[in-house]
Formats: sequence, C-alpha cells, structure tokens
Amino acid sequence: MVVRFAALIAVTAVWGVTFVQVKDAVAVYPLFAFLAVRYAIATGVLGLVAVRRVPTLGRSGLGAGALLGALLGLGIGLQTAGLERTTVSSTGFITGLYVVLTPLFGLVLFRTRVGAEVWLGVVLSVVGLGLLSGVHAGSFGGDALVLASTSAQALQIVLVERYATRYDAIALTFVEMATCFAGFLAIALALGDLSVPRGWTVWGALLVTAVFASALAYLIQIWAQRRMSAARIALVFALETVFAGLFGYVLKDDRLGWLGWGGCALILAAIVLAEPAAADLLRAASARSPGRLRRRTGAARPGAGP
Repeated sequence: MVVRFAALIAVTAVWGVTFVQVKDAVAVYPLFAFLAVRYAIATGVLGLVAVRRVPTLGRSGLGAGALLGALLGLGIGLQTAGLERTTVSSTGFITGLYVVLTPLFGLVLFRTRVGAEVWLGVVLSVVGLGLLSGVHAGSFGGDALVLASTSAQALQIVLVERYATRYDAIALTFVEMATCFAGFLAIALALGDLSVPRGWTVWGALLVTAVFASALAYLIQIWAQRRMSAARIALVFALETVFAGLFGYVLKDDRLGWLGWGGCALILAAIVLAEPAAADLLRAASARSPGRLRRRTGAARPGAGP
C-alpha cells in the first residue's frame, strides 16, 4: 500500500510541475492542438504494450475505457472553457472540490461508505484549498463550467474504483487515452488549430505531459485503485494543487504567502489523517533519517557517548 501511495504522490508532483510547462507551451501553440498531440503520444506509448492486451477487455471493457476517457476529456475541456470566463484562483478552488464530490458520488451511485477520518480529511482539505487559492469570486457562468469539470473528474475517479479490478490496467488506460485523443483531435480540427508543433518549449512540454502526466499517471491511478478507495485517491490528488504552488514558487517566483503555506499544511494534514499509508510512509522516512541512524548506531555500541 505504501508503494502505491508513494507512486500517487509522484503523479501529483508531475502534474504540479507541468502546470508551468503547459502554461509556457500554450502561450505559443494552440491549446486543443496541444492536447490532441499530447494524448496521441500517450496513446502511442501505451500502444506498444497494450496492443496484445486490448482484446482481453471485451466489449464491456472497451466501453469502460471509453467512458473513463470521455469523462477525463470532458473534465479538461470544461475546465479550460471555465478558466477563460472566471478567475484562476476560483478555478483552482472549485477544481479541488472533487475531494468532496468523489465520496458523495460513490455514496449516491454505489452506496460506498467512507469512514469519519476520511470526511474529516475532506473538510481539512477544502479549507486548505481555500487558503491556497485565495477564493476570489469569479463569474457565475465560468464557475459553473469549472464545477461541471470537477464533477466529471470526480466521477472518473469513482468509476476507476469499479473498473480497476475487472480489467487489464494497461489495456484500460490505453483505451482511455485513445478516447481523449479522438475527442481533442476533433475539437482541434473543428477550430482549425492543428499544426505541427515547433520549438523545445512546446515539444518538451508535450513529451513530459504525454509520457509522465498522462500515460504513466493514469496507469498508476488504475493500478493504485485496485487497493485504495476513490475517496482516498481524491484526497491524494489534492496534492496537485500543493505541488503546483510549490513549483510556481520555485520556478516562476510566484508568492504563496502565509495563507498559502497554511493551506498546503492543512492539505498534507488531511492526507496523513485519512490515509494510513501516508503515516506509514512518514514513519519509514523518520526511521531512515540520518539523525535516527546515528542515535541507533550510538546506542548499539557499549560505552559510546550520547
């Protein structure tokens, strides 16, 4: 479980750092063309391994992968449309509300109950997101689009929990990525935005987001959700906002302020409270710290000083 949890943290770190890369790339290359090429590469990378596994999915598995891909693509598209009509901070906060919507959808659709510690973690996480984003009021229309995007993302997480144990993870992720590619390709063609990417700024962002933030990230999600609940996955995914703020501070000199740092701390506390693997990971890291090792070594030698 600790390995799965650590892998998910790595995924959120990649998502966080790619905020900076994508922002620079779409400043010089159309957004939906970027997304089409990104998911084309992700589909190709997974296809190298998935080509022989896809037939094992059957019709139901193909439908499941297509539904996951449609929800993922819908979430990204609606978020983009909403961001054009509302504030960045409002978008960040509303997007993070999938930590609330995910357990609610699980409860309503599949009667999946979560423990009190998870709900307490949800509350702490929402407060942390509010502090981190600032929550400046945006337009009603834009906020509604972002909320619809968040609902699609939450539903994707809930459905992955249902499908993860039924189907081959690589084949399911491949169909999910291929569906996203088809959707974004259609939009890019309709807008007349599709063109050959040029320059390292664009290609660097494409390769990192396609391989690590898409193909591997969603493969890890499906693999992890074989053992972890959707509600706990959503809480871990809230770290994306934390990493985005941290990397923005380091790479772009964005200022978080005390409220922002307090928000990060609350989100981290929420995850440690709700996810046992987080506490296990912290204990393991503490046990391997240089100070702890020195103390243990000193205690093991008779007559050694403090």
